[in-house]
Amino acid sequence: MFDHVKFGVGSYAASKAFFLKALEPLGVAVVSEGAPTYGVELVGPKSKASLCLYQTEEKPAHLHLAFAAESRQQVDAFYRAALAAGGKDNGAPGLRPHYHANYYAAFVIGPDGHNIEAVCHAPGA
Repeated sequence: MFDHVKFGVGSYAASKAFFLKALEPLGVAVVSEGAPTYGVELVGPKSKASLCLYQTEEKPAHLHLAFAAESRQQVDAFYRAALAAGGKDNGAPGLRPHYHANYYAAFVIGPDGHNIEAVCHAPGA
């Protein structure tokens, strides 16, 4: 739905490492990178939208970023990878029927306190 989202982080190295590892199961990769104050651009397969991170001393507001997953297995893999990358649990993989019947998601808190989600809207197998 978006072209790109760019936000500042307190530790560029930690956030870059976290997002690369956490989003690897979703096929997200670096497409461009400059100095930390310019940042890094990450894009998923078959996507025109990108996520951009850059180093800042400002205290950014907390964000909720939801990444589309093609399967529930990708949501599970995102959750495991995000925790292994240093994320903190904010909701284990599972159905969230209060959103809709097939809303399968997992939530973690990233290095800067942002709520990071992977979600699959497809019915289970």
